[in-house]
Amino acid sequence: MAASTHTVTNQAPPLVGYDVFAADRALVEAVERHLDPALLDEVRAELSGLGLSAGSAQVQEWGAQANENPPKLRTHDRYGNRIDEVEFHPSWHRLLGKGVAAGLTAAWTRPGGHVRRAASFVIWSQVEAGHGCPLSMTHAAVPALRTDPVLAAEWEPRLTSLVYDRGLRPAAEKAGVIFGMGMTEKQGGSDVRANTTTARPLAEDGTYELTGHKWFCSAPMSDGFLVLAQAPAGLTCFLVPRVLEDDTRNVFMIQRLKDKLGNRSNASSEVEFDGTWARRVGEEGRGVRTIIEMVAATRLDCVLGSASLMRQAVVQAIHHCTHREAFGGRLLDKPLMRNVLADLALESEAATALGLRLAAAYDDGSERERAFLRLAVPAAKYWVTKRCTPVVTEAAECLGGNGYVEESGMPRLLRESPLNSIWEGAGNVQALDVLRALQREPHALEAFLQEVGRARGADHRLDGAIKNLLTELADLEGIEARARRLVERIALVLQGALLVQYAPPEVADAFCASRLGGDWGTAFGTLPHTLDLATVVERARPVA
Repeated sequence: MAASTHTVTNQAPPLVGYDVFAADRALVEAVERHLDPALLDEVRAELSGLGLSAGSAQVQEWGAQANENPPKLRTHDRYGNRIDEVEFHPSWHRLLGKGVAAGLTAAWTRPGGHVRRAASFVIWSQVEAGHGCPLSMTHAAVPALRTDPVLAAEWEPRLTSLVYDRGLRPAAEKAGVIFGMGMTEKQGGSDVRANTTTARPLAEDGTYELTGHKWFCSAPMSDGFLVLAQAPAGLTCFLVPRVLEDDTRNVFMIQRLKDKLGNRSNASSEVEFDGTWARRVGEEGRGVRTIIEMVAATRLDCVLGSASLMRQAVVQAIHHCTHREAFGGRLLDKPLMRNVLADLALESEAATALGLRLAAAYDDGSERERAFLRLAVPAAKYWVTKRCTPVVTEAAECLGGNGYVEESGMPRLLRESPLNSIWEGAGNVQALDVLRALQREPHALEAFLQEVGRARGADHRLDGAIKNLLTELADLEGIEARARRLVERIALVLQGALLVQYAPPEVADAFCASRLGGDWGTAFGTLPHTLDLATVVERARPVA
């Protein structure tokens, strides 16, 4: 029996037992907007099923367990044999298995696959972000392998399988496989052309022996990896299977798991290649061109992952303020708190709208949409991922001291929030990539201007922002030093154009007034008080 002095009151109940998809109006509308109407009934049922799982107490407990029980590296067995295995908590495998079964690695083989996968990624990553890494790498490996039709025919059915078949065995014996990636090295980082790992051709055509060290190797428990190494004709892409066809382990020495910022559930590693067998993917000397589509796909997942983190942080903040009372009333009804929550909700909805628009461009696949992606993906990756950490920080503050406690889940979101901005090329890399697209691919700018042009005339602040952006683009003086400023404006104009066209007027008005019209402070909660902020908050509120 609790002591009479310890009666707990005025605490928000856990946010469980709800449909994560159906409660996200912005996500639901984006799916309906971008999918073929003939698919909608099927996909709504699919996403609601996943949303109910993600919102269940059991699955949320899996996420907590995966976070609390980080992976362990076993380099040798009891007899001293090198095995290089990574052990995970059963909850990690449960989460990964449900992610695979939900089609998070199968976008390339299903109608409307990228939109439905993007929505699933936003939903499922809210449970626990770490296991999203192997899901993302496996999904993104497909376009790189398609540069070699023979390899694609062999591996793509395994990569896009809906079966998570754990355990290290030859890939031909498995119902599905998981992939990782190893590009960066100590001396180069994002400058992958500085890689020193070498690839020596073997007698069999297309096969090589790799020697070198990878500073970051994602998902080291995987069945295969795409890596870059220096072949005789230059930097080349290779497929490194974890287990060879004769059931022997390939030379894949995991030196250590990284003790890193971010999630605790995923394993990032350093690996050593020493006579490691590999199969060439694409032509020798064209490794960057071969793997670039994989990089683009993982960059989109960085956008989606950040949108997912922001959404979960915002719904937790709104849920808390709906139930918590202070100073004579609900926090949700306090004008200043409502301003903060509305500001956070705008950022979350803009990220979701942009992420799903990019996924729809992948499904379209037309020349125009490919050109649009060339500019829009790095711009979105730059901006959306950078907004994630301040959003999550402010959302945690809405919970006060409760948000500082691990059990609230907010510290886990906050630790993860910088990751997507750093991974797959940090901010400067994305900004310079946008400049390259502007300078080398005029169709990319044309496609972007056509996209935002659809919203011209609907809001004077958006029109003014487009005009100012065109002025910036016409001035090439000191363009590299201005790259971040320019890319930020590209992303904001694109988000504004999407919200003006598709979001409720209250949301579009608030976004344009603050992000494009300049009527905004330097912290969240500084929106113009004359806006309809209650409607903005209500739209973002989860209904459990």
